[in-house]
Amino acid sequence: MGVLWGIPYLMIKVAVDSDLTPSMVVFTRCALGAALLLPFALRQGGMPAVLRTHWRPMLAFACVEILGPWWTLTDAERHLSSSTAGLLIAAVPIIGALLARFFGDTERLGPRRVTGLALGFSGVAVLTIPHLTGGDAWSLTEVMITALGYAIAPLIVARHLKDVPTLQLIAPCLTLAAVVYAPAAAATWPDEVPDGPTLAALAGLGVICTALAFIVFLELIREAGPTRAVVFTYINPAVAAAAGFTFLSESLTPSFAAAFTLILAGSFLATAASGPRPAPRRVPWSTRQTSRADGRVEVLVDLPEERPGSTGQGGG
Repeated sequence: MGVLWGIPYLMIKVAVDSDLTPSMVVFTRCALGAALLLPFALRQGGMPAVLRTHWRPMLAFACVEILGPWWTLTDAERHLSSSTAGLLIAAVPIIGALLARFFGDTERLGPRRVTGLALGFSGVAVLTIPHLTGGDAWSLTEVMITALGYAIAPLIVARHLKDVPTLQLIAPCLTLAAVVYAPAAAATWPDEVPDGPTLAALAGLGVICTALAFIVFLELIREAGPTRAVVFTYINPAVAAAAGFTFLSESLTPSFAAAFTLILAGSFLATAASGPRPAPRRVPWSTRQTSRADGRVEVLVDLPEERPGSTGQGGG
């Protein structure tokens, strides 16, 4: 996930630098993802029932994960470098942990994971501070709005949508987003076909960073929980910075190596399990024991003693 959602910043930057509007970029991304996933979701069957039962949390998920954040992030990258945008998005695990505590989430944050979150945030700060002069205040605010949406979305999935099949959640949400942005995209449709790099960036956004990434992301939420699932965003800045440096000649500071180490160490610690489960207490077996369910032992008294060779059912 760190790679799948670390490279979109590069692709978004390529798209907006070719004068495509944010609405056009978001529409293309959502339309491609929906076109790929919707046939498989329909083939599974049962989508009408899923929509009738879960349409409210699905709509909320679509708004905070796709409709709002993808536009604000794309618009921000018109003024920010791709690496700076990736760095700021790394605040998602911190926001997610705070929101989880605020909403009474039962997922435990032990000292090891808190230390990991702190190390990761320190690494993000080391990378981010030198780049904060690259954009205006509104663009930075847009990225933080994106981070807030990305932090809320896993909580919605974990609380209200964990029983919804992945395809039947993502395909309708992407379809809705494509429909919402279609009018704005049509109004700003380019007069000429974009060049090869721009088309490749749009295709990568739709196929790799949307269709494939969402499938992996939702399975990760179900596997690791909403707080631990988003800690991969600590790796995003390293991927985004490396991609920007390699393909867009964006500058990297000498502190990159130290920050990268902090980010990886923080990611490892923050995604660690809360702690080992206590080993069950072994209960000695007794010939007079009739039940040890759930660790409880019941001994029946005042029964006739069993004779050797008897079945224990009475009457020999």
